[in-house]
Amino acid sequence: MHIAIAGNIGAGKTSLTELIAKHYNWEANFEDVIDNPYLDDFYNHMERWSFNLQVYFLKSRFQQLLSFKDNKKTIVQDRTIYEDAHIFAPNLNAMGLMNQRDFKNYQQLFDLVESLIEGPDLLIYLRSSISNLVSKIHKRGREYENSISIDYLSRLNERYEAWISTYDKNKMIIIDVDGLDFVENTDDLKSVVAEIDKGLSKIT
Repeated sequence: MHIAIAGNIGAGKTSLTELIAKHYNWEANFEDVIDNPYLDDFYNHMERWSFNLQVYFLKSRFQQLLSFKDNKKTIVQDRTIYEDAHIFAPNLNAMGLMNQRDFKNYQQLFDLVESLIEGPDLLIYLRSSISNLVSKIHKRGREYENSISIDYLSRLNERYEAWISTYDKNKMIIIDVDGLDFVENTDDLKSVVAEIDKGLSKIT
């Protein structure tokens, strides 16, 4: 199976990916943020580096999906290929941070990639308020995220909700992470796992 975790910056995707991979003995696949050569430049000059960053993420996630095909284990993936195309790239275009020519080029490239892939068997969407996202971002202290504005996060949240409202690839569950600390609180983690179990029961 292919399980994917979606959600805004700071929602807890990476932490939950690690925790449920351990719980279910799944193989975890993470978003490429450590070796990504564009992230620092992007957050310092979004307009210049937005197209480069989005193409890099598209390439990276497509490589991940291709590697899943020959893997016999259940995969849990930190962020989906769809989030860049339906949330991040359109948002950059709407904010004037990716010009129309680059955005059209990116969309066409994504459409080509999408024709060759299938959606995850189960999508886990982590829903969060802006205040919770800001708190989590500050807590983890990634230097390149220091310049992320509340307006930027709010725009992304609106696009996430719009995307989720029309998501139709396969099964999906929504977990409201406000007030949850599944990293430090075992009861919170148990409640999240219980929700995931319900989702899994619908596809097995």
